Amino acid sequence: MVADRQRPKVALATDIIIKEAELFFLPIATRVPLKFGAQIVTRVTCARVRVRVEDRRGRSAEGWGETPLSVAWVWPSALPWEMREERLKSLCLAIGDAVVRKRDSGHPMELAYRFQQDQLETLAANSTKATPEPLKVPHLAALLCHSLFDLAAFDAFATLHRRHVFDCFGSDLLSTDLAGFMEPRASFAQKWPAEFLAAPVTTLPVWHLVGGLDPITASDLSGSEPRDDYPVLLRDWIRADQLRCLKIKLRGNDTAWDYERIRCVGRVAIEEGCEWLSADFNCTVTAPGYVNEIVDRLRRDEPAIEAMLLYIEQPFPYDLEANRIDVHSVSARKPLFLDESAHDWSFVRLGRELGWTGVALKTCKTLTGAILSLCWARAHQMQLMVQDLTNPMLAQIPHVLLAARAGTIMGVESNAMQFYPEASKPEAAVHPGLYRRRNGVLDLTTLGKIGFGYRVDEIARVLPTAAGRFGG
Repeated sequence: MVADRQRPKVALATDIIIKEAELFFLPIATRVPLKFGAQIVTRVTCARVRVRVEDRRGRSAEGWGETPLSVAWVWPSALPWEMREERLKSLCLAIGDAVVRKRDSGHPMELAYRFQQDQLETLAANSTKATPEPLKVPHLAALLCHSLFDLAAFDAFATLHRRHVFDCFGSDLLSTDLAGFMEPRASFAQKWPAEFLAAPVTTLPVWHLVGGLDPITASDLSGSEPRDDYPVLLRDWIRADQLRCLKIKLRGNDTAWDYERIRCVGRVAIEEGCEWLSADFNCTVTAPGYVNEIVDRLRRDEPAIEAMLLYIEQPFPYDLEANRIDVHSVSARKPLFLDESAHDWSFVRLGRELGWTGVALKTCKTLTGAILSLCWARAHQMQLMVQDLTNPMLAQIPHVLLAARAGTIMGVESNAMQFYPEASKPEAAVHPGLYRRRNGVLDLTTLGKIGFGYRVDEIARVLPTAAGRFGG
């Protein structure tokens, strides 16, 4: 986050300390492969944590947080997958130990902000048993590993105060105003995150991910597709879930392939009555002309498809500071959203200077970071979206709740039901509308009113042996 130290805060009786943490790793195999840039994903490990917090009056509560350790997304590299994944697991363990040892006191947003300033980068740089030599974890991956602890602290804090998480961002519980986190400080003095949140909704239009390996028509079938109760072809997915929004994964280094992929998906979308498309280039484009050529050709040759293209997501390398590409020509054609680049509000500010017009929020970069980015973006008239990390199980719930309060350009992306639908069966038994897309929407009405509303006690999830226990 920003280099300036957070201003001194006023201690509140509601402030919490994280006293205990218990970390679990849950392996999941994909139903079908998912292509992330140059990497093909066939499995993922979800990291889940339970924390116990105490306030200054000695009251305590538990909370839960979870995220997939999406190696391909947070750490694109030629290094072996196993080496990167083990490093992320080790970092999760190190963070669990550090957040309990720190004994810091405050609102969860203050705790996460200070931890990221004081300790996260040092932990990310340290060597561990997983690697013989020091192997620094990229900043995006470090945020991912911290995110589950941040989510769990929010869940516990809200539970302690018998509130929903998104009702905990006002001045009554948060003593540091937004000027204590962001610049320009004069613009954010005596302003609180609650002022920038949208009114809650109970249903959300849902985006389906068309992966780079997904079969569109029968001619794309290889014969190795799964034989189960779930669709395979795009047209069947659209009909089964009554989808209206399709996100298309592209290569970013093959203009002909990318154009034809959009055209092919777009024609199926029109035939099946879909309304919106988005294009995700996953950081592989190196010059604005690449995207402009595709959009201009669509406008000329496929105007109906071009009109359906609601926004473009992260075509360019995610390190904005090292790749200061002026993208005004792209955003003049279509809304252009930061995703991997939007580590925190300061990167959103840099992106806006370069011509980006929107921000794709993700809970896996910490809810704290997502809320601060949301506030900065809203204050500067930028559009918002909430993008998926193929979130299963508990990870799905904060994800959709963020979208429900962000006021997005159009609903939320959710694709775990495409790539590992069976992984969330215990959670789906309690919250069926969150793990199955019906009538083109997700339904949030089964969620509880306290914390994130997980209703963990009703979910018949058998957890593995804890990978680490801290405090207590």
